[in-house]
Amino acid sequence: MDFDFGADADALRAELRSLIAAEVPADFLGAFTDDPNDLAIAQRFCARLAAERLLTLAWPVEYGGRGGSVWDQTVVREEMWAHHEPRGAQYMGVNWVGPAIMAFGTDEQKALHLPAIGAGEVIWCQGFSEPDAGSDLASLRAKAVAVDGGWKITGQKIWTSYAEMAQWCVLAARVGSGEKKHDGITLFLVPMDTLGITVRPIASSLGRHHLNEVFFDDVVVDDNAVLGGVGNGWQAIRHALAFERVGIARYARCDRLLSALEAELGDGFDELPHAVRASWTRALVAVRVARLLAYRATHLQAEGTPADTAASVARIAVTQADQLVAEALFQALDSSSLRDKASGAVLHGAVEDHYRYAQAATVASGTIEIQRMIVGRSTVGRA
Repeated sequence: MDFDFGADADALRAELRSLIAAEVPADFLGAFTDDPNDLAIAQRFCARLAAERLLTLAWPVEYGGRGGSVWDQTVVREEMWAHHEPRGAQYMGVNWVGPAIMAFGTDEQKALHLPAIGAGEVIWCQGFSEPDAGSDLASLRAKAVAVDGGWKITGQKIWTSYAEMAQWCVLAARVGSGEKKHDGITLFLVPMDTLGITVRPIASSLGRHHLNEVFFDDVVVDDNAVLGGVGNGWQAIRHALAFERVGIARYARCDRLLSALEAELGDGFDELPHAVRASWTRALVAVRVARLLAYRATHLQAEGTPADTAASVARIAVTQADQLVAEALFQALDSSSLRDKASGAVLHGAVEDHYRYAQAATVASGTIEIQRMIVGRSTVGRA
């Protein structure tokens, strides 16, 4: 495998960096802060990307993309995450909801949802995790019961990012019962303003919008809400999560922060204790390994080869790298590491911001324990 992306990718990366420099303030640390202007910046930036057909660059032209390769999309993911994801919540729709609808949706679902995602006009949330199931999706208890012309859904979801601002939810619920835990799992595309849906934010160190509880009390949807057929949800979830696990290029921000800190400290970097510089080096090696593992998973997906295990391996590596980088940055800055951008922190507070996000990385997109279980089962032939 040759992971040299070539001159076209270099040109694309330069185009993206130029847009970010023009549209996103240098001290931007993400859309989900207490400052509503940060979300407004992300929404304007998404509209600009969509106008340039860059938001969904790898999608077919008819859905608002440029028909680019998965490697083009990888460049987009890397540049966005490296610069604190100025697409805001749109990455979820772009990275896996849209591709899942392309793979499993009806013509009507494609016509309704894909152009809206491609234009950056709609925010999606993901109704997968539950209080008594956690990231073990096969143990979910939300129920969907057939009614005249559709389905009545009852259950509770938790850790649902962006639920408070989302217009649509990809909801996993169980229809009937079967011999296996995966039997009956069905995906529904549900408008978040449907009667019976209640969202309760969960306070956390990640700030507003990241974590929510969502309650579905006798929520009624029509038959057109089913994605991929009744009882076929597990296949669609595996397809979606494989995209999601490699979709967030956490290694790109790690790499940028390590380099930025070295440049910021200048000669002072060489004066750091040997143990601190060694920690910085180990973190950089872990980041580069995680990058290559993510590329391997993307390569398999591009070839049409099942990539669940490779995606989980990459996810484990990038999660561990995320936390190594957080520790290395904290050691280098010592007592000033907890400053935020309002108190003149180094890199506008990006170190403190990264540390908080790194602590939560082990439970995002399926906990690291679930990823290890997937890899373990694959290794012993029980995938």
